Order: sequence, then structure tokens, then C-alpha cells
Amino acid sequence: MSLPVRVTVTARVEAVTPKGDEGLLVEFLKTYRDSVQLVIDEIWGLSEVPSWMELHNMFYSRLIGMGFRAHHVSEIYKRAKEVVESTRKNSGSKPVLKKLTARIHTLDYKINLDKKTLRLAVLHGKWIELELKWYSYLNKYLDGSWKPGEILLSYRYGRILVYITFHKDIVFKEYSTVMGVDLNFNNVTYTIINLNSELVSIGVIPFKGLKRALHYRKLAEKLQRKHPRDWRFLKWARRARARWLSRARNILVDTAHYVSKRLVEVAREYNAVIVFEDLEKIRENNNGGKKLSWEKPLWCYKRIQEYTEYKALIEGIKTIYVNPAKTSKKSPNNRKIKFINYRFVELGEVVTTRDVVASWNLALKGLKRMKGSRVTWSPDSPRSEAVKTRAKRGNPETKKHLKTTTATHK
Repeated sequence: MSLPVRVTVTARVEAVTPKGDEGLLVEFLKTYRDSVQLVIDEIWGLSEVPSWMELHNMFYSRLIGMGFRAHHVSEIYKRAKEVVESTRKNSGSKPVLKKLTARIHTLDYKINLDKKTLRLAVLHGKWIELELKWYSYLNKYLDGSWKPGEILLSYRYGRILVYITFHKDIVFKEYSTVMGVDLNFNNVTYTIINLNSELVSIGVIPFKGLKRALHYRKLAEKLQRKHPRDWRFLKWARRARARWLSRARNILVDTAHYVSKRLVEVAREYNAVIVFEDLEKIRENNNGGKKLSWEKPLWCYKRIQEYTEYKALIEGIKTIYVNPAKTSKKSPNNRKIKFINYRFVELGEVVTTRDVVASWNLALKGLKRMKGSRVTWSPDSPRSEAVKTRAKRGNPETKKHLKTTTATHK
């Protein structure tokens, strides 16, 4: 029996202050930001970043005097320490904080998930109430199995955003099949085999997201070529370019969610382990010509893998990664393979696509790893994207070893 795994998801919810407490909230966030900046300024010149206890002795009395609660002060230490360590690691200059954000401990807020309200402790012992604009897809966290954790509060352009973390412990399900997944520009092909390497099912999930996103990118690049020097200074041009690129990003995100949901549904139906190809160095590979090089930056294969991985983890389904070398060239069933063209092959007496051959071989590689050698649960490469969603929180190494998965769930 496998050990439980802590799964953490983050839900973004917009909030309003029905009682007119927005001024108290903004005052709290500004003081919080300035306090984090105060700690950063005073420890930046030190040769070593102080420990938490040293920070406590240095700043606790001053911060308490500003009206903060004890756990507010603790989160301020933590935030300042993280910022300084991260900046020094990247050899950056002293950071200057501008955004109004605050990390809130579980003891400094009270959430009522029935009434969809959030009571928040601010300065000098005062509390304010926020009304959450709840979304129906978040109701899955109200079944009692998910527990709320710390929250992140943000105020920007007059909007109040609350990032609520939910967590629960899950146990991986026992699998009876293995599903190899081959990601392509316009479809995802999967092949399912049983534990005896026998073929169970083959399927294709088509999508047009990349094609539509490339259209908007082409419009943006055409605008920049038409006004090579002036587009940065023309308000209408900047807005048009931003609108097209925003649409391209949204299309890619929606496509990744759609494909990942379908893959998890199939894996749940067949009780399968999902096997992905580890495409760590594909962006550095210049094979494929000019057209492929133009499409590749927007190909959100890692986004699809990441979304599928955390959706599968919530369902208790394992996801592994294997080396994709020669998966589209090798016969998966020991029959003679003959290549008709760049897409179709003759496998014995059957004509099929190279995508099916690749996904079949991926499933066989995944089965071999599950039976014997060490399994790679996630790729060593960083989860970089051509178009990213939000900045990831937490330590990425924890996700790499499947201790914790943090993502904004949809």
C-alpha cells in the first residue's frame, strides 16, 4: 500500500467589501508591504541572512507596535527572508516591493464556506468582512475532504483577489492498465495496454487551440512589422497587440485544461497510469525547419503535462515520464514496420499513424519502468512555458518528488 501524499490546490476568488471597509484593507496591505520592505532593507547589508529567531529578536517589538498580530509578524519575517534569499541566489540588486499583497495565517482569518464570506484580521485588533464571488467549479472543495490553509490577499487596480489554498491527503489507486500519451500540435494520441502488454484501447483527442493562438500571434507580429518603431508609442497599437496576445494565451490555457480533463477521464475509466514523454530539450532542438520553429514556442506541451499531472494526482492516479527516444520508429508489437510518409506507417498488415506507434511504445516503456527500474515521477526540466499563467508558489522541488502539488485548479 502506498503512503498518503499531501495535495494542495489554490483557488482564486474575487472579493468585495460590502460594509465599506476597503480603506482599512488598503491601509493594512500598505503597512504590510512597507514592513516587509523594512525588514529587507535592514538585513540586506548583512553577510548572512538571519535565522527566524534572530529576525524575531530584531523586529518583533517594532512590528507589534505598528498594530500587527503575532502571526502577521511571523509571515512578514518569512516573506522578507524568502525575497532576500531568492534575490541573492539570482545575483540581483536590493528588491523594492510595490505590489499590495499579504500572506495570511489560518489563525488570522475566518471563512464561512456556506455564506461565502471571509472575516480578516487587520491592524490594531480590527476585523473586516469580505464577500467572496464564488464560482460553481469550486464547490468540489466543500465536500468535507478538503481543508483550507493559508491565504494570499492581493489588491490591484481596485480589485480584491483572494487566493485560498485547500489541501488533503490522497492515496494512489492500484492500476490495472498503462496509458501512453503522445502530444502533438493538433491532437493528443493515447494508447492503453494491460499489465501483460496487450493492447486495450487507442484514442485521439483533437484540438485547434494552437492553430488559433498562432493566428493571433501572427496578427501581433504583422502589426509590429507594419509599425516597427512606432507601435510602442501608439496607444491603439499597444492595446491591439496586447488584446491579441491575451486571447492567444487564454486559448492555450483553455486548451490545456480541456485536454488534461479528457486524459484524466480516460485514465479513471480504465484505471490506468499515465505515461508522458519527457520533452526536456525539445525547445533547444532546431530540427523541423522554419515553420516548426515558429510554432514550437506556443506549443504548450508542458502546460498540458502539468495540468494533467495535478488533476490526476487529485484523483489518485499516478503520472510518470519516460525517454521518448525512437518511440515513433520502433515497432511496438514486433511486427514489421514500414514508413509510408512522415505521418503514416504500415504495421504488419495494418496502416496507422506514427502517433499511435509513439504512444504505444510510451505505454510499453512506462510498463517496463513500473514493473522494475526506478520511475521518474516528473521531468527534471523546469516547467517553463511560452505563455505562463501565474507565478508558481512554494518549493518546486517538492512537486518534483511528488510530496506536494500546488496549482490553480480549474
